[in-house]
Amino acid sequence: MQHGRFDSLDAFLSGGVGRLGKGPISLLMLEDEAACDATVAHHLGLGFGDVVVFADEGVEIAPRLAAQVHFVRTSLVAEDAHARIVNALIPRLEGRWLHYGFNAEFLFFPFCESRTIRDMLTFMTDERRDSVLCYVIDLYAADLDAHPDGIDLENAHLDRSGYYAAPRLDDNGHPKERQLDFHGGIRWRHEELIPEEKRRIDRIALFRACKGLELRPDHTFNDEEYNTYSCPWHNNMTAAIASFRAVKALRRNPSTRWAVDNFMWHNSVRFEWSSRQLMDLGLMEPGQWF
Repeated sequence: MQHGRFDSLDAFLSGGVGRLGKGPISLLMLEDEAACDATVAHHLGLGFGDVVVFADEGVEIAPRLAAQVHFVRTSLVAEDAHARIVNALIPRLEGRWLHYGFNAEFLFFPFCESRTIRDMLTFMTDERRDSVLCYVIDLYAADLDAHPDGIDLENAHLDRSGYYAAPRLDDNGHPKERQLDFHGGIRWRHEELIPEEKRRIDRIALFRACKGLELRPDHTFNDEEYNTYSCPWHNNMTAAIASFRAVKALRRNPSTRWAVDNFMWHNSVRFEWSSRQLMDLGLMEPGQWF
């Protein structure tokens, strides 16, 4: 597959999308310089057919990684930049499975150490599912003096408990079928520092593009079936996104930087960077995929 570098989203849409294979395709939004190489390397290792990197001005990745991805320079400053990019690609990639995420985030799925993302999404297609619910699991450094940005890849921690779900209501106040709002982690423990619309930890980060589909800024889709956690007849597989994004935002925002001097608590455990740990903690579900 021929990779390339593009100086704008429009340039990629006109000259780069045609180079993409049948998928699955990972779309990575590099908003700043935090853990960019680690993020790109992790997703390359999952077996995606193509990885497309969208990088804000001044953000670069190592040449050895750049040679393996499609690199697109575009602004990610706007709150809904991720939706703008994904929605520009959906009509051009109908029928293909897409993933989207941000730097300092790492996708995990059941048994990902021995099975590829292609294996997983082939199984989901056989299950007649077009989307995969992912839980964003907050990671954080144990020592903020040594890691003031809250990011420590070598000694990352996560919450082993404190996760819960609440009914997702429609415009008439009735619960939506097979949809829940999930909460937990940093966003729950320090919710007073985080806007209400950013406290949920559920994200449909894996989905199959189809005609008319649109991603909304809140990480849900205009097709309600895409937002469900399982099909009507049995439980489906879910995935997890191990993410430093919340703690990074809290540490970089001047109004919240000094509000928390330690993210550790009695339910903190060291992250083992394994799908088994996430399954054992109940933070993702293999469903029927044994």
